[in-house]
Amino acid sequence: MNVVDLQKKAVEIRKRVLSAALKAGKGHVPPAFSWVEIGVHLYYGDILRFDAARPGWPERDRFLLSKGHACLTLYAILSDLGFFSAEELENFAGDGSMLAGHPDPLIPGVEAISGSLGHGLGIGAGLALGARLNHQDWSVFVLLGDGECDEGSVWEAAMFASHHKLQNLVAIVDRNHLSATNFTEETLKLEPLAGRWKSFGWETLTVDGHDFSQLAEILGQVRSRKATSPLAIIADTVKGKGVRLMENSPLWHHRLPKGEEIAQAWHDLDMIASVYDESGR
Repeated sequence: MNVVDLQKKAVEIRKRVLSAALKAGKGHVPPAFSWVEIGVHLYYGDILRFDAARPGWPERDRFLLSKGHACLTLYAILSDLGFFSAEELENFAGDGSMLAGHPDPLIPGVEAISGSLGHGLGIGAGLALGARLNHQDWSVFVLLGDGECDEGSVWEAAMFASHHKLQNLVAIVDRNHLSATNFTEETLKLEPLAGRWKSFGWETLTVDGHDFSQLAEILGQVRSRKATSPLAIIADTVKGKGVRLMENSPLWHHRLPKGEEIAQAWHDLDMIASVYDESGR
């Protein structure tokens, strides 16, 4: 896909997320929206190796969504790619649904449970070390929330990964500057976040997490880089990206739009879609 196609796909994924959440009456939409471009580029930008027809393909790359409450973006992508049906997505969190409010490995394309925050990087480090010990060349990508980086287990895993020189491990921090109830710097100061990862022995890069050109430049070098250290990508994002009333607001974590807010949300996404439709002609 070219950049315009990726931008169109990002709007489509946001619409799928919003539709599923509104139908279910639950779901963490703003945290899902902040990593849409990252997820789209990983899955549609020729970064991750996978086979939707064979979710357990041994040579696949492993992607772990450590901020599991933002699972609707992952579900929308996996459904769109054919890991499971669109009907499953529309039944998100319904009676008997395969798709619960946090990822589970019973879902095709999901590698690990991530309901409790702070575990994804540790699991990813273990997988990366296992791949190296078994002389396999697949990579592990872990998406973390920035508020999640308050968890001590994240930094234990970071120390483990740098000690073992896990160059096949990539941590992507969704740096939307908000946690569940407040801005991260008001809750527990993270800055200088890039400096913290560097001090733990990681190669560290910073990117605009909504810019496909920048994402291509950074993620495209993952397999060719010569460093022996794991890679941390600090992706600067906006929580609720794409819907103005949700963007960068501590009020919107698991809240869903109601009444006129629903029409406003759809209007914003339709306006973005129209811009990309025009630019692609």
